[in-house]
Amino acid sequence: MSDYGSADETVRRWREAVGREDLVLLDGFHALKHALRFGARIQMAVADDPDGVRALARGLAPDVEADVARLVRAAPLKGLLPRVHPTGVAALAVRPDRDAGRAALAAAPRVAPVVVLDNPRNLGNVGAVVRLAAGFGATGVVTRGDLDPWHPNVVRAGAGLHYATVVDTVTLETLPPGPLYALDPEGEDIRTLTLPDDALLAFGSERHGISPELRARADHLVSLPMRPQVSSYNLATSVAMALFHWGGPKA
Repeated sequence: MSDYGSADETVRRWREAVGREDLVLLDGFHALKHALRFGARIQMAVADDPDGVRALARGLAPDVEADVARLVRAAPLKGLLPRVHPTGVAALAVRPDRDAGRAALAAAPRVAPVVVLDNPRNLGNVGAVVRLAAGFGATGVVTRGDLDPWHPNVVRAGAGLHYATVVDTVTLETLPPGPLYALDPEGEDIRTLTLPDDALLAFGSERHGISPELRARADHLVSLPMRPQVSSYNLATSVAMALFHWGGPKA
């Protein structure tokens, strides 16, 4: 869509589209930038100051400058969003095809692990994990439990990088294939292990750790090095340590 007409027409179309289940809210310039870089189909983008957003793209992301310039239209964000991002832009993007994502998770051989979050509770933490997984080139991030990994607060914390990796929900029965390495304080020190490319790296909830049923399914229990009397790491920190030990994107 290249022309939304007047600001009033833009507002009308935004309000009609914003509740659709197939569309994802991208809050802020960095989310829009990353989504564009990884092939997202942008339904519409709005800003209080479109010229300012175009200048931001020119200075920070010239690779997507033409797309941003084409897409962004003027509209009063305060009336469209619960809170306005400091960069003054928001967009609606088409959610990636779920079947294609699940096929990527199930494909063999996999060249990078899948991160499994077992009943996570904090939306921001899940978004931070998505951002990490995208940076390390993980195949995907899957969650088990009732938290929606596509919740707007997760997408916000992930800075649009849901489009750079597969993000979905699973059950015990629909876990992707591959050896399951569950992070657990009683496990083997991760420094003594080599994590295979097709590993499932499972992390428990911030408060309760790995659930008994997922722990029972694990092929390996793995622990992270930790100073005595320190109770735990932040979820995203644990994921980062494990992915760094795996090795990261191939050159």
